[in-house]
Amino acid sequence: MKMWHCTTLTSPVQVFRFLLLILHILLTHEQSMVYHDYCIIGAGPAGLQMGYFLKTAARDYIIYEKSNMTGSFFQLYPRHRTLISLNKRHTGQTNKEFNLRHDWNSLLSDDESLLFRHYSKKMFPHANDFLRYVNDFQQRLNISVQFKTEIRNLSSVRNESAPDGHHFTMEDQNHQQYMCRTMVLATGIAKPVIPNVPGMEYADGYEDVSLDPEDYEGKTVLILGRGNSAFEMADSIYGSTNLIHMVGRSRVRLSWATHYVGDLRAINNNILDTYMLKSLDGILEAALGEIKIIKKNDKLWISVDEESELDEADEEVPSQLDNFALREPYDKIIRCLGFSFDDSLFTNSTAPGFGKGRSKKFPLIDFDYESKRVPGMFFAGTISHSVDHRKSAGGFIHGFRYTARALHHMMEYKYEGVTWPSMTASTTQLMNHLLRRMNEASGIYQMFSILGDVIVLRNNGREFEYFEEFPIYMLHRFPALTGKPAESIIVLNMQYGTNFSGPGNDIFRLDRATGEPSDAHNSNFLHPVLYHYDQLPTEQMMKTRRRYEILPRPKALHHVVEDFLTNWDAPISHILPLRRFLENVLGFDMRLFFSQSCLQMAMTYSTVPLSCEHHFLNGQGLTATEHFLDTMHSNAF
Repeated sequence: MKMWHCTTLTSPVQVFRFLLLILHILLTHEQSMVYHDYCIIGAGPAGLQMGYFLKTAARDYIIYEKSNMTGSFFQLYPRHRTLISLNKRHTGQTNKEFNLRHDWNSLLSDDESLLFRHYSKKMFPHANDFLRYVNDFQQRLNISVQFKTEIRNLSSVRNESAPDGHHFTMEDQNHQQYMCRTMVLATGIAKPVIPNVPGMEYADGYEDVSLDPEDYEGKTVLILGRGNSAFEMADSIYGSTNLIHMVGRSRVRLSWATHYVGDLRAINNNILDTYMLKSLDGILEAALGEIKIIKKNDKLWISVDEESELDEADEEVPSQLDNFALREPYDKIIRCLGFSFDDSLFTNSTAPGFGKGRSKKFPLIDFDYESKRVPGMFFAGTISHSVDHRKSAGGFIHGFRYTARALHHMMEYKYEGVTWPSMTASTTQLMNHLLRRMNEASGIYQMFSILGDVIVLRNNGREFEYFEEFPIYMLHRFPALTGKPAESIIVLNMQYGTNFSGPGNDIFRLDRATGEPSDAHNSNFLHPVLYHYDQLPTEQMMKTRRRYEILPRPKALHHVVEDFLTNWDAPISHILPLRRFLENVLGFDMRLFFSQSCLQMAMTYSTVPLSCEHHFLNGQGLTATEHFLDTMHSNAF
């Protein structure tokens, strides 16, 4: 450490040299601070997706990655190397947007070769294939990543001229200093959850437990946890063990029953058979905070007796009820309790804090993916999942690739003055545009009930402006986030039936689906729902909506009846009710007419339908054949 000593400057030369030294120190310090407008921490799939959007917009950005490669999380996880994200390569369609509905691994880009279907043919691919994919994504698109840079001491520095009133500063493991205006955290949730349970040190963690089935040959195993990692571990060893018991705080939640992709997937649930068929394996519910793990003679015991103590010298085992489910000792206990957000890179004043309840492992953020405590700090990827936890797919690639795009649109307006992308057209085209989005859009399909299309009605409903994939829980802030005014709006949202999903529901019941347009409001499977508001919902309305409501009560509501093929294009069941809803909202005829019909109505009525006004009266339009015109009039819809 350099020591400074006070000395008396006795000559002008000494003063000059001293001033030069101070100037050198100041210049050196200034040059060592590396600045970018946008700093992204983490080069996993979410960081790369944000980097792609910023690069496409030609912004000053950098991604800091602590390892020497992108997607380093997938070097270790999942431990058994099989992903649970679908790689459905064939859909019978050539529409790229539609196919993304069923491609759960690809990131968004304009490069057709960077679709994951080119990297694996397996429905549930190997993690190494995904590693190869994300590294190709970064290299081919030339996304700026600074590797081997572990960010520490992230803090904010007051700066009144900055948009958020401060800049962010940080340093790496080599004490290199960095500064940025806008911070995006894309670090994922990779910190193992280790509860404060006595004796937990005797348990092996999912992050480093042996994967060799031989190590479990003839062993009795207890697995703590009830998620996919716990069942993944059980499935890999249950052919070698005496028995496996699994303990979790809540009942098993199967993804096909809850429609939440993060719940237990069928690919991992084989052990449910051996439990229900009473072949020794077992699953039970217990609060881990009420137990303790005690070791004796290389055996591990579970005790709920707070007074019990046991060590190698004791002769007695812990006292329990004689039919206590976990009364027998175990050879191994494996901890598979999931992961949480690691906030160790922050200084205390800049830490975003954690959510509550089920969101306690995620940072505290708002529905615009910005920290509630620190303006200018945003979150992308899995760590942004708190806003849709157990509601939608925002914790997974096929979900957060769209929330990242929504975040980018909001940042573009806030920091660059670029309004949210939209298209404007005559309302005569609205129904066609809605049908196209219902039947092919991937963002609102995967991020159902979270991202929705917002249609702003303008010019007394004669025109519309269409905004895709807006965070619908931020409707009250629509102008502030998009840069566009809005009053009368229609929201297109995809949603499941209110009471359909759930771990205790019989989702295979005979009346699980409906095909009647008049019963569309009772649709259970994913289907389009349209909400009409004369005025934007207020913040108070958003906060006080009922628990089962996606959005506050609108002026008009329309459910498009569910469809077994998820193709909402049936003329009678889907299109006709939609057209009537729009006519009710807009107050005029939405049908399209041939020139003959427009001429007849123009000669006999004081007004004509909007389609005739926009086309025929402007010297445009189509002429129908006699046969087609007769058919159209007899089957008008």
